[in-house]
Amino acid sequence: MNITKSAMVSIRYYSTFSCVLSINIYKCYTIFGDKMNTLDYLKFITDEIHTTVVATVDEQGLPVTSAIDIMDYDEDGLYFLTAKGKSFYNRLKNKEYISLTGIKGTDTMHCISVSVKGKVQEIGKDYLDRLIGKNPYMNEIYPTAESKQALTVFKLYDGSGEWFDLSKKPIERKSFSFGNRNENNCRYCITDSCMLCGACLEVCPQSCISFQNGIAVIKQENCLHCGNCYDVCPVDAVAYHK
Repeated sequence: MNITKSAMVSIRYYSTFSCVLSINIYKCYTIFGDKMNTLDYLKFITDEIHTTVVATVDEQGLPVTSAIDIMDYDEDGLYFLTAKGKSFYNRLKNKEYISLTGIKGTDTMHCISVSVKGKVQEIGKDYLDRLIGKNPYMNEIYPTAESKQALTVFKLYDGSGEWFDLSKKPIERKSFSFGNRNENNCRYCITDSCMLCGACLEVCPQSCISFQNGIAVIKQENCLHCGNCYDVCPVDAVAYHK
């Protein structure tokens, strides 16, 4: 087989690029890994992702998305700011609830996504200096004290979230919550009605269902929530929790 010089360079570049992708995801996962707690997830959103897509609802009940930087975190939740003249501000005040998603990675199979939903409240200017101090680029957008008068801080609290890592084989999914919110981590669960026919094992894309001590069990941290097991069970033994 004849390979031109330019083709060899391309192959070498592709191999190096793939290696960099793997190393970056490995470093990211090594830092946080299996022992992450809620504060680690909030830190990852703030420091590693930072810019998220936030969903709100307008006066007609229609969804609206905005790109919002998450600027700080603590055990109570996430902090961000906006200007009072923006329609985003009005939606936050009217509905007082948001959901957001952020992604870290360069392509679908080498990325981690984190999603959070929860209540929001305006906490005003008390945290403004703290947020701008940690995010000094805001001084380029609002360069004077007078221009910063438009800004106000919001806190996302009483929330729940999900960590979804497609760089792992099988995929990895973890749930977390903060404040006064608790989530049921079991979206699809196999009940005592299971007759061990094995139909669910055949259709599970991540092979995360197994027989243990005479019952079928879904390994929740690897479940895609595709619903195949629910659809094929002949005795409706798979429960779905919304």
